[in-house]
Amino acid sequence: MPRPGHIKLAAALAVGAFLAAPPAHATGRPAVAALQVTLRHHHVYRGPVDGVVGVRTTTAVMRFQRRHGLTADGVVGPKTRRAFGRFARHVLGSRPLTPGLAGWDVAELQFALAWHGFPSGAIDGGFGRHTERALIKFQRWAHLTPDGVTGPGTFRALRTPLPRCPIALAWPLQATVGSPFGPRGTGFHPGIDLPAPAGTPVGAAAPGRVVFAAYDPSGYGKLVEVAHGDGVISMYAHLSAFSVHVGQSVGTGRRVGRVGSTGEATGPHLHFEVRLRGAAVDPVPALH
Repeated sequence: MPRPGHIKLAAALAVGAFLAAPPAHATGRPAVAALQVTLRHHHVYRGPVDGVVGVRTTTAVMRFQRRHGLTADGVVGPKTRRAFGRFARHVLGSRPLTPGLAGWDVAELQFALAWHGFPSGAIDGGFGRHTERALIKFQRWAHLTPDGVTGPGTFRALRTPLPRCPIALAWPLQATVGSPFGPRGTGFHPGIDLPAPAGTPVGAAAPGRVVFAAYDPSGYGKLVEVAHGDGVISMYAHLSAFSVHVGQSVGTGRRVGRVGSTGEATGPHLHFEVRLRGAAVDPVPALH
C-alpha cells in the first residue's frame, strides 16, 4: 500500500498537470519528472528522473519544505510551487516552448518526448539543441510542421498513446534484461541491454533485410540494423563482429553478429533497440 505522503504528492501534482500518465507500459509521469528535475536544481534530490513518486522524491519534497520554512507534509501545493521559484512557474501547455527557455514545462516536454521515442539526452529542464532536435524529429513523426516550437498540435500529439512495435519479435539471444527501456539516471535508455559473454551469437529478431552493418561512432559501436517492413527496424549494438552485410535477407534467428563491448559499453552485452518510423519503442511487449 502506498504511503500517505505518496498519495498526497501524486494528488497534488495531478491538479493542473498537462499530461496524464503515459499509457500502457510507461510508469512515469511528466509532471513528477519535472518535480524531480526541480528538486535536483535545489540540491535536495539525487535520484533518477523517472517520473515515479517514491520515497526518495517525497523525502526530497519534505526536505525542501523544511529548508524554506514550510509545513513538511510532502504536498506540492501553491506555497511549495512558489518557493521553487521561476523554474516551476509554467506547466506544459501553458506557453509555447522554443530553444533557450528553461523550466518545469521544458522538463515535462523532454520526458514526454523520450517516452514517445525521441530522447534528448539529459532531462534537465533546459531547451537546448538536443531537445530541439528531438522535438523536430517527433513533429515529423507525428506529421506536424517540424519547426522546433511546441504549439497546440504538438501538445495534442504528446497526449496520444505511446508507439508500440506492430510485429512479433524473437529474443535475439537468451538472457535476462540487464537494463530495461525507459528512464536511467537523468537520461533515457532507448532499448534493452542483454548481458552475455563476449562472442555469444546474436540472432535476427524477425525476417527482414540488413540495411546497416558498420561501426557507428555515436556510441553504438559495431551495429547491425535490420528492416522488417511496416516501418520497423531492429538494432543490434556493441557487437564484436558482424555475420551479415548490407542488402542481405535474413530469417528469424539468423546470426547477425556476436556479442561484444564496442562503442560506449562498460562490458560485453547486446544493446537491442527497436524503432517504429524512427521512434524508439519498448521491444519487450513484442518479444516472444
